[in-house]
Amino acid sequence: MKRKMTEKETKVKKKIIIDSFMVLFIVLSPFVFKMHEYVSEEPDATLDILWFTIDSNGFFDLSTYVWFLLGKFVPFYLFIIWFFTCKHWWYHIILIPITMYAFQIFEVIYSDDKYIDTENVLWILPVCMVIIPFVYFIRIKLYDKYVLGIDLDAMDAELKELKERERLREEKNT
Repeated sequence: MKRKMTEKETKVKKKIIIDSFMVLFIVLSPFVFKMHEYVSEEPDATLDILWFTIDSNGFFDLSTYVWFLLGKFVPFYLFIIWFFTCKHWWYHIILIPITMYAFQIFEVIYSDDKYIDTENVLWILPVCMVIIPFVYFIRIKLYDKYVLGIDLDAMDAELKELKERERLREEKNT
């Protein structure tokens, strides 16, 4: 008789499968980065992958273009894995390099400029303006609670109790 898996066992099995894929992607990252060596170095070469045709996109040859693109893509997906697996309070700050690499990849693929990696910082500033204060606010809350011993919830409860006492005192006097 086959036993039915419990919900906890199903979650554990699912987590093991997801974690195994992440480990596989991390292990394969040096090999993915070296894939440019298997691309043609001829100036007019193209690469057909499924429904996409990749040409040199302004670079000297296709190999240089793929090398440059993979130099952006590999750290990008490693940062994404790190972001989703990080258990620290500051993990939101990882969004800044993720955004930087995303804009650089976008610029390499879609830019008609002769110059790349030039004005990425301007595109990242709005992201930084949201993420940095958010992370700093979390840091202050944690520092107050665990280093200085200031528990804001306890302070709020004490203030409410004092206000209630004051209100009862005023009612008693009137």
